Amino acid sequence: MTDHKTPVCILGGGSFGTTLAGLMAAEGVPVTLWLRDEKVAEEINRLHENRRYMPGFKLDPRLMVSTDMQTAVANAELVFLAIPSSAFRSVLKGIGPALAGKGVISTTKGIEQPGFLMMSDIAAEEAPEARVAVLSGPNLAKEMAAGELTATVVASDDQALCAEVQGVLGSKRLRVYASQDRYGVELGGALKNVYAIISGMAAAMGMGENTRSMLITRSLAEMSRFAVHMGANPLTFLGLAGVGDLIVTCMSPLSRNYQVGFALGQGKTLEEAVAQLGQVAEGVNTLRVLRQKSEEEGVYMPLVAGLHAILFEQQPLTAVISRLMSAEQKHDVEFAAFMSTTAVQEKP
Repeated sequence: MTDHKTPVCILGGGSFGTTLAGLMAAEGVPVTLWLRDEKVAEEINRLHENRRYMPGFKLDPRLMVSTDMQTAVANAELVFLAIPSSAFRSVLKGIGPALAGKGVISTTKGIEQPGFLMMSDIAAEEAPEARVAVLSGPNLAKEMAAGELTATVVASDDQALCAEVQGVLGSKRLRVYASQDRYGVELGGALKNVYAIISGMAAAMGMGENTRSMLITRSLAEMSRFAVHMGANPLTFLGLAGVGDLIVTCMSPLSRNYQVGFALGQGKTLEEAVAQLGQVAEGVNTLRVLRQKSEEEGVYMPLVAGLHAILFEQQPLTAVISRLMSAEQKHDVEFAAFMSTTAVQEKP
C-alpha cells in the first residue's frame, strides 16, 4: 500500500516530526528530516537516534537528515510541517515559492493571533500555490515510534492529496483515514490541548474517575459547541480528530499538555510547569487565544474561562470549581441539535 516512489520532506526534528520520518523511512519511503541544529542532525545521521526528543528509539538508517531546508524541500513532493506554532510562519516565509505544486501537510496544533488563523491558513497564505492538508488524531509520538497500533486523519478538500498522504504514511500499524473537513480537524487538534491541561490538573489533585470522565465529556461538548459555531462539521468531533484525540490527550501522562496540567495541580507555577516539560505545550498559548475568541463570539465555554481564571487571573482553584458546579444545568448532548440544524440547512 505504501508508495515507495513519492519523496517526502519533514520540516521539524521534534518528537512528532522525528517519529513520522522514522515510520515512513521504515516503510521504504524516501524521506528527509530537516532541522536547524547541525550538531543534532549529525548525531541522528551517525547514531540513527534523536537523543534529545526521542531517546531510545532507533531510526531506520535509510532516513536522511539535513539542515539545508531549500534542498530538502526541492527534492520532495510532499512536505510535512512539524514546526512549533510560534515559528510556523517564519519558517514558511523563506520557502513559500518553493512549495508551489507540492503537497503541504501541517501537523502543528495551534492558532495564530491576530486573525484566529489555523496553521493551514498560514500555509495557504505563505505558499498560495501549494496543495494544503492537515494531519491530526490520537497520535502520541512515543507510542507510534514503539510500533503501537495507531490511526490518524488527513483532512483536505483535495482528495488526491489525501490519497497521496495515505500512500506514504499508511502501514500495517498506522491507519490513515481521510476527511474533507480541514477546518474542523485542525480546530479539534488545537482545542483539545487546553482540556488536557485541565485533565492533568484533575489527576494531580487526586480527583476520581467520575470527575475526570465528566471533565472529558463536558470538554467535548464545549469544544464542539465552539467549533460548530465557527463553521466546522459536528460529525468531525465524533471521530479520531475529535473525541479520539481528546481522550488520549486528556488521559495519557505522555501528553505534553497533560504533563503541564499535572505540574500545575501539584502546586507549581505556570512558568515552573513549562520549564519542567522542556518542550512546547501548545495548550497554554491556545488558551489565551481561545478565551478571547469565545468572548468575542459569545460562545459559552465555562471550562476555558475557568482555566484562564486560574492561570492568568490569579483566581483560586476552589472558587473556579464552585462556579463550574453551580452553573446552569442544560442539555447533555448537543450534537443532535447541531445535526438537525445542519440537515435542515442542507435540504434542497
